[in-house]
Amino acid sequence: MASQSHNFSGNYLVLRPNEVSVLDLFRLLWDHELEKKAFVECPPEKFQENIRRKWLIFMSLSSQKMLLHAAKPLRWIGEKLEMWVNLVSLNDNIFVLFFNLLRGKVKMVDRESEAFVSFIGSLDRRVELDQNIKPGDCRYFGALAAMAAKISYENQAFVERIVRDYWKMEFIGYYSFWNDYQKKSNTQAFMVHDKTTDMIIVAFRGTEPFNADDWSTDLDLSWYELDEMGKIHGGFMKALGLVMEKGWPPHIDDDRRPPAYYTIREKLKQKLNPNNETRFMVAGHSLGGALSILFAAVLALHKETWLLNRMEGVYTFGQPRVGDKKFKEFMELQLRKHGIRYLRYVYCNDVVPRTPTDDLTFLYKHFGTCLYFNSCYKGKVLEEQPHKNYISLYAWIPRFLNSGWELVRGFILPLIKGPEYKETWSLIVLRLWGLGFPGLSAHNPHEYVNATRLISRRIYHQLQHHHPHPWKTINGSLK
Repeated sequence: MASQSHNFSGNYLVLRPNEVSVLDLFRLLWDHELEKKAFVECPPEKFQENIRRKWLIFMSLSSQKMLLHAAKPLRWIGEKLEMWVNLVSLNDNIFVLFFNLLRGKVKMVDRESEAFVSFIGSLDRRVELDQNIKPGDCRYFGALAAMAAKISYENQAFVERIVRDYWKMEFIGYYSFWNDYQKKSNTQAFMVHDKTTDMIIVAFRGTEPFNADDWSTDLDLSWYELDEMGKIHGGFMKALGLVMEKGWPPHIDDDRRPPAYYTIREKLKQKLNPNNETRFMVAGHSLGGALSILFAAVLALHKETWLLNRMEGVYTFGQPRVGDKKFKEFMELQLRKHGIRYLRYVYCNDVVPRTPTDDLTFLYKHFGTCLYFNSCYKGKVLEEQPHKNYISLYAWIPRFLNSGWELVRGFILPLIKGPEYKETWSLIVLRLWGLGFPGLSAHNPHEYVNATRLISRRIYHQLQHHHPHPWKTINGSLK
């Protein structure tokens, strides 16, 4: 079933969970008239290509439909859990909280206050940059990017306080961007200026654990093929600012509901004066990592050469795959042409970088340089992480044992490396849960903050020999 609403793409697969019923979902598995369904849209001539993916279409639509119904209870659970975590923290500990409750002197929580932390923030309460990694150190930008990706999950007041009081940087802005397909503002990012290195950092927020819209974005297996770029994950493009019926026009006129890509692009143009040497980098964890590399891709699509030449690098942590082989080749050319550093950090058994799968079903590809870390935070420079698709029944036992080691490691690491590596009780509970779901528990930002702080300088120096083209030099950091 074709539609003029996608005339910016000659080949696409669009899934509409709002228009599918439970009965439709089960009929989908044996019905061969897929092109007549309102909840699946693709060009008629591409029908046979997509009919082979019925199981994946079924799984994507089912999970998105379930999330539509679970959105409110999921949000309620998240709010209550975060409120409880913050109440305990604000009142020092659970015993003081109950004592204050008996006295009627409980310190209450304001979700918008600069002291309120998200569930992600409760797993790792570190907010200061590592004092042992100074500007000019080859590890500096990686460690800074990981911290920026971590605090992107927090509210504006919290982020502004950390940037101003702890990082001693200029806070540029905190944004919530419009998603034209979800019809709500559901993409967040912030921008800061590190004047010590004259670097602007753009950090995209990743998937919030209790946000059904974020999970729907991740699980939306819709895709669009663009002539120059290849096939790209539809959910990620929509989150970055794909415009309904228009795709990626060079400019938009609607200032009331600004999408992420267009707003950040214009902010960068305002801040990057042609007469100065300020550069910028983009960072993100999980979904935020996908948006980071896709931001660079759309800049290239729009021939924003001036901005691309000012881009120092893209740093992603636990990033899923974004596009197919053609997209990979397109981006490798752009990264090489503009000398952009693209580092993909992957921790051990993190399942997210291994999705969507790189197989005959999806043909999604990673690219760039993979910095892979084992559970002892020992890094390697690789083209692709080990066990690239994570799918193996035989691997469950070693992954389970590794999760047990990570639980034990949480008590050992502070004794070896110092108290800043002490794990919170929230993270310990997550590690217990991770014994059953090791790939998901390994995805938390805490692992990537540790990895970027404990990484050997030798790994970054290896990149000079591994990478096929020279990178830009910023204040003596790695070329």
